[in-house]
Amino acid sequence: MHSTAQLYALHCSVHSTAQLYAQHCTALCSALHSSMHCTALLNAQHCTALCSALHSSMLSTALLNALHCTAQCPALHCTAQCTALHSSVPGLPGALPLPRACRVLDQGEGSTCHSASVWLTESVFFYQKSCQTGEVATAEAAVQSRSSRDAAVQTDQSAVPDVQQGACVDDSGVLAFLRRVEEVVIKELNKNVASRAFDGFDVNWTDQNRTVLCLHTLSYPEAQDQHLQVTGVSWNATGSVVACSYGRLNDGDWSTEKSYVCTWNLDRRRLDPQCPDLVVDAPSSVMCLAFHPSQPSLIAAGLFSGETVVWDTSKPEDPLIWRTGMTDDTHTDPVYQVHWLPDAKHGNHIELLSASTDGKILVWREERDGRLVVAEGFALVAQQIPRSAQLKKLAWGEAAVGVTSLSFSHFNPHVFIVGVEGGFSLKCSTAADTPAPRRTGGSVPLRAPAELTFSPHSGPVYSVSCSPFHRNLFLSCGTDGQVHLSSMLQTQPLISLQLSTKYLFCVRWSPVRPLVFAVASGEGDVHLFDFEKSSQKPAVSIKQAVDECPVYCLEFNTKQTQLLAAGDAAGTVKVWQLSSDFTEQQPREMNHLEQLASELTD
Repeated sequence: MHSTAQLYALHCSVHSTAQLYAQHCTALCSALHSSMHCTALLNAQHCTALCSALHSSMLSTALLNALHCTAQCPALHCTAQCTALHSSVPGLPGALPLPRACRVLDQGEGSTCHSASVWLTESVFFYQKSCQTGEVATAEAAVQSRSSRDAAVQTDQSAVPDVQQGACVDDSGVLAFLRRVEEVVIKELNKNVASRAFDGFDVNWTDQNRTVLCLHTLSYPEAQDQHLQVTGVSWNATGSVVACSYGRLNDGDWSTEKSYVCTWNLDRRRLDPQCPDLVVDAPSSVMCLAFHPSQPSLIAAGLFSGETVVWDTSKPEDPLIWRTGMTDDTHTDPVYQVHWLPDAKHGNHIELLSASTDGKILVWREERDGRLVVAEGFALVAQQIPRSAQLKKLAWGEAAVGVTSLSFSHFNPHVFIVGVEGGFSLKCSTAADTPAPRRTGGSVPLRAPAELTFSPHSGPVYSVSCSPFHRNLFLSCGTDGQVHLSSMLQTQPLISLQLSTKYLFCVRWSPVRPLVFAVASGEGDVHLFDFEKSSQKPAVSIKQAVDECPVYCLEFNTKQTQLLAAGDAAGTVKVWQLSSDFTEQQPREMNHLEQLASELTD
């Protein structure tokens, strides 16, 4: 009985202890489940099932299974949990062994537990993926190595002795020889300088191009439809833009037909020869024009109506900036020449000179309101030229000398040459103080500028040009088909050249060759003269227009000296490229020019 009672008590105790262990295990698993960072290692449902099995099984088996369940999580602080579970069961004998899967090493507070994994299998997942690399490019290249080798060389001493080392020079003998022949040598050198035996001979150090090419043929179709003529051409200050004026030179009647001024930039990549870069409408025929010498966009023009206008080509919408208007000072006849003057009194200001067949030469200065006002004026009067000249009678009884052309000296800013309708060329000066006969109207008194009259042509003088290389030489041409080379020091021409049976309309000196000039003829030719080669016939004659269409104007380009522009009655402007014969100054050319002027003057 006693044994039975003990067994029953032990059974009850163990049963109670098993219940406590089951409850404690359930709570512990729930706490562990909530505190885990990796939910995959602990399945809450699996843990609950294990605890239920522990409760329903035998005491010792339930206890061991409960401890074994706890040991299934070795990564979640298994050692401390197992130790706590073992020590928290009341009445549990200390000799009660732990499961094989968990051996507690009781070493005080730092006890540890080593637990082996009880997972039967571990899931392994595999994925199949594909990839592709780009094509690998390969190339073959040939290389070659170089081999070098050093070798020693040695020169032998020359067996020929140096003659200069032992040379003995008698300086006194050389000096005596030079003194003896000095006078003879100097005399012969002077003869060679004066000799003309080698005139025209040139050493061709480089290959020269002897051709003249037409680079551009420019025109404005609307002006050609009106049968307008090119009356003037001019290059701007940079040498890249050429301008032409359209009007009528062969129509003596008063005309109100509008005209044009056109410009082309030859440096443009897409140049259209028949489409000007700028077209300026003019109220009447434009008889002449001139670009400003330093401001590339300013261009002055003289009109058939007697007005003088200035346009700014940088303002295509409204290019007109100055004009004279129709006042008492305005010319009463067409303006055939305009020329820019430096204003010495006002520094940066520019004055503009105009000449007309009414006999007046006026100097204009710009005002802020866009007007040009007369600063000073000159008048050519009959008393200053021979009576044989053909003069035009004015209404007030005075005889006017009609000015057709004008050219300023390159050496004296006050001296200029004018060509008149009577066939004369006159030397004039802006410094003249002789008063001209008083005319009606005008805001400033006029002065008589003429100082010297030269031998006339047999018809009106259409063009004059002062030499840029000699202070006294100038050229003139006219309706008699002749070109006169004259000196300001004498009245008779130095040379008279009969070039054509028709009119000669324009003559210009070359800006780079002292002995070269160009002439525009009424037969449609441009003649290039070179006094270095011949003083009687042209070096080259260029056919500008067909059917003997007159060439009215031409201008050398002072910046791009190989270019020459010429305008004709057909309304076209041709730009010619000159060969090196006409653009490269020859040796001793200036000496030849001086000799030409001095010998013929004597």
